[in-house]
Amino acid sequence: MSATTDERPRKSGAVEGPTVWAREQMGALRELLGKPLTTYYLIIGCSALLLILGLMMVLSASSIEALNKTGSPFSWFIRQTVSAAIGVPVMYLCSRLPHKFFRWAGYPLMVLSIIALVMVLFIGSSELGAQRWIYIGPLTVQPSEPAKLGLALWGADMLARRARAGRIEWRQMLIPLMPGTAILAVMVMLGRDLGTTLVLMMIFLSLLWVVGAPVKLFGGILGVAVLAAVIMIKVEPYRMARIGAFLDPWAEAQGAGYQAVQGQIAMGSGGWFGLGLGSSRQKWSWLPHGESDFIFAILGEELGLMGTLVVVALFGLLGYAGLRVAGRVKDPFIRLAAAAVVAWICGQAIVNMGAVIGVLPITGIPLPLVSYGGSALLPTLAALGMLLSFAKQEPGAREALAARGPGPAARALSWLGLGGRTSRGRARR
Repeated sequence: MSATTDERPRKSGAVEGPTVWAREQMGALRELLGKPLTTYYLIIGCSALLLILGLMMVLSASSIEALNKTGSPFSWFIRQTVSAAIGVPVMYLCSRLPHKFFRWAGYPLMVLSIIALVMVLFIGSSELGAQRWIYIGPLTVQPSEPAKLGLALWGADMLARRARAGRIEWRQMLIPLMPGTAILAVMVMLGRDLGTTLVLMMIFLSLLWVVGAPVKLFGGILGVAVLAAVIMIKVEPYRMARIGAFLDPWAEAQGAGYQAVQGQIAMGSGGWFGLGLGSSRQKWSWLPHGESDFIFAILGEELGLMGTLVVVALFGLLGYAGLRVAGRVKDPFIRLAAAAVVAWICGQAIVNMGAVIGVLPITGIPLPLVSYGGSALLPTLAALGMLLSFAKQEPGAREALAARGPGPAARALSWLGLGGRTSRGRARR
């Protein structure tokens, strides 16, 4: 009898030990996620890691082609570094601006985007079957990139104003949001850029979803979008070839499926841990656009499956942080704008990575923060800075930041006489 009694605690302990440990870990995780600055630091950390990784991959992926075209393997990397050096202060500045600024900024940004997209149709450069770029001296501008931010801000403010006025009917959700989106989409489609049109639709649908549009409305919109996509594919032979290459790229390995096949070879060559940073073989003029549209393939080749999973996890955490802002802040504009930015950045990342691994057709859109291109990088960093500003509106976030004191950037500005007084300076006075 006593032996049985002695055994029971040990058996119970053997079962309960891992359970207690798991509960403790879950409790610690809940405590971490419950902190007011969790979102703020998640956005900073994920953005910084993706940007640094992107600069390294641009250097590696672009070096051979840059050497052939410019005589220096560092030329495209230097351009991307300059774009990042401009974009990071823009991100910091946006993180310090009030949300009212972003509500106002959406309107001029939408107007300027439409004007620039019209200019592309007349004076833009056509490359690879799409007319997307305007050359201004040594600079290349792609107006469809800031148009994404403009649509997110303008659309969020339009719906937020109606939400404050009372219950929104489905007709009020669509006007003028749908015509505004249609103007941008038509301009982009006339430039034969199906990928960016898809991203604009993601932003539009995310705004409707957050504001509470009925499901039948989504069905009608998606039906029209699919019909428009089919028409765009039918009228352009190269898009039909891309669809055929998507369904069976190896049947057209030396034709329309060449880029997809070379991307899959790069991904497969990386194995679990990759060939090593800078050791890609496919970048030696085998994989087209390895520094931009297919940089994820070079990343997989050099850093392996583990490296690609890290990138996927970083985008997942970034998306979680943006949705956390949308869920914890009550202001309708902030909720709508944060959700639209998440749909834009994470949706574009999914489309890019899906095209590289062969589960989605190739659309020619870059991987945010990672791919080469200043026109895409600057609006993305501005949008992330805006998310940081929104994260400060979470319950307790401002108090926590005030208790923490000024950061290194704020202290540097103060020392240069460009910022406000620090808390220590105020305390001394």
